[in-house]
Amino acid sequence: MSFARKVWHLIVAVKDGLSLVFLLLFFFAIYAVLTARPSPAAVREGALLLDLDGTIVEEKSRVDPIQVLLSGQAPVGEYDVQDLVRAIDAAATDDRIKAVVLDLSGFTGGGQVHVEEVGAALDRVRTAKKPVLAWAVAYTDDGVMLASHASEVWVDPLGGAFVTGPGGNNLYYGDLLKRLKVDAHVFKVGTYKSATEPYTQTGMSEPARENYSQLYGALWSEWQAHVKKARPKAQLAQIAQDPAAWLAAANFDSATAAKNAGLVDTLGDKVAFGKRVAQIAGADPYDDMPGRYAMTELDPWLADNPVEEAGDAIGVVTIAGNIVDGDAGPGTAGGDRIAELLDEALEDDLKGLVVRVNSPGGSVMASEEIRRAILRHKARGIPIAVSMANVAASGGYWVATPAQRIFAEPDTITGSIGIFAVVPTFEQAAASWGVYSDGVRTTPLSGQPDLIGGLTPEVETMLQGAIEDGYRDFLGRVAQARGMTPERVDTIAQGRVWDGGTARQIGLVDQYGGLDDALAWVAEQAKLGDGEWHAAYLGDEAGTTDTLLRRLLIGDGTRKSAATDVFGAVAMRREATLGQLAGDLERLTGTPGMQAYCIECAPLSRTAPTGTLKGWLARLVQLFA
Repeated sequence: MSFARKVWHLIVAVKDGLSLVFLLLFFFAIYAVLTARPSPAAVREGALLLDLDGTIVEEKSRVDPIQVLLSGQAPVGEYDVQDLVRAIDAAATDDRIKAVVLDLSGFTGGGQVHVEEVGAALDRVRTAKKPVLAWAVAYTDDGVMLASHASEVWVDPLGGAFVTGPGGNNLYYGDLLKRLKVDAHVFKVGTYKSATEPYTQTGMSEPARENYSQLYGALWSEWQAHVKKARPKAQLAQIAQDPAAWLAAANFDSATAAKNAGLVDTLGDKVAFGKRVAQIAGADPYDDMPGRYAMTELDPWLADNPVEEAGDAIGVVTIAGNIVDGDAGPGTAGGDRIAELLDEALEDDLKGLVVRVNSPGGSVMASEEIRRAILRHKARGIPIAVSMANVAASGGYWVATPAQRIFAEPDTITGSIGIFAVVPTFEQAAASWGVYSDGVRTTPLSGQPDLIGGLTPEVETMLQGAIEDGYRDFLGRVAQARGMTPERVDTIAQGRVWDGGTARQIGLVDQYGGLDDALAWVAEQAKLGDGEWHAAYLGDEAGTTDTLLRRLLIGDGTRKSAATDVFGAVAMRREATLGQLAGDLERLTGTPGMQAYCIECAPLSRTAPTGTLKGWLARLVQLFA
């Protein structure tokens, strides 16, 4: 009886303890929801702090909590390029903001076009006679480019600044697949369409090498011209041509070498940098810790400066990331999702439409669904323009064909007009294990495609014919849109990738300019004057749930990833290689249907690497795991 009483008391104690835990979690959840949204009340006089701990993107991706928890990694910070530009422009004219501060130690890039747009906004701050100060432990290409717009560039004495330039190696699996006895059946059109080469070759083909040598050379020239314009004293030639000698001249002290080359102005740790900012923006009245200064963070500043909605609406639809079938996104361009957004907007009284593209392409069918939805708006007689960001290639160009005018920047990546498909079969591998395929066919297509028995000659002929027909459709759409003959388009197509400057010369692009230029052109065509229109972005903004998930999964600290030195930046290359392996495997085994995709353009769209899962929810998961 005594034992039963003790067991009963234990059960009651466990029940009361669990009840208390869940009650605390309930009240914490209510508090978290109420505080997830930033408040304009947090805006203070001082500096605007842009702690870019992650990547600049065209469209923030939505957090998938299940995927994050299973992977054990948290999403890295993402910063919408339009939000950054709006915040910086507001700071230029607001008397409360004395300076703009960039903390770039966790900055993982964003692509040349996005960095140029943010840099131009920083220039407007300096034109308004307000200083811009940047600090990082280590700067790499995009960080150097962005920091070049600062009036003062600081680097940690143990850090540095390195310039690598665009380009690098891809992985090729031709010999591996032969050893594994996997047959990769490639169906493609386009001499320069190199997306299938990793599965059939051991290295880059000469046409692909020619194409990307020209492309990367143009991007590199644009990058150097941009940085030299912002920092005329930067000795880029010395850094690029003989980096070892450049470092040796500074006794391999990379921070001193960066200063000698004019990439940075001052060596100092974060506390010294903070003291310098405090001289301009004032000390933090609520925190006397070393290096603190009066400042406002990005989210409350954006909340205090909402998007204006006066006048008529010009719609903006964003096509960002790989174009895929289904409802994927934001951050991935799900064809059904974007087509639905466009169709829902048919009920709105839009005076025009701007299609903002930052995509290396993807599914032909999804690209066509988006194109058809854009055409339904065009049928209403409203002006339509396309604004290309870092990348608008292959399927990204397919969706641009309905536009009356296409805007791009000189370092936009576009073109790659070509189509491919890869179908792996395993007849040789199966035979080596004693597995064979046999049966009865009533037609040459019975049981096809047979992944174990292989493809019949008839099926191979039909699949290649379907790819060629899809390519002719692609040529026809471009020819009609650009006022060319299909034969003329074919000479500049064949899967070849172009920089924005060359694309304008050959007629694939109409005009240099960004999103604002495209909006202004549409407004002019719609006969709307200044103050008579506003940009209406199609789709839902990140809701409270998504904001809360980011906060819970990443943690409450202002820095989600630790400041990294040069060797940390090298380690990030390893993560990029692992990501490339995963992507190549997915394209080989999981890609359905015909693809209009630019494999070489994908790294230039700057997909952010993942970070370590650090939030309290992660700790709870780890505890139970």
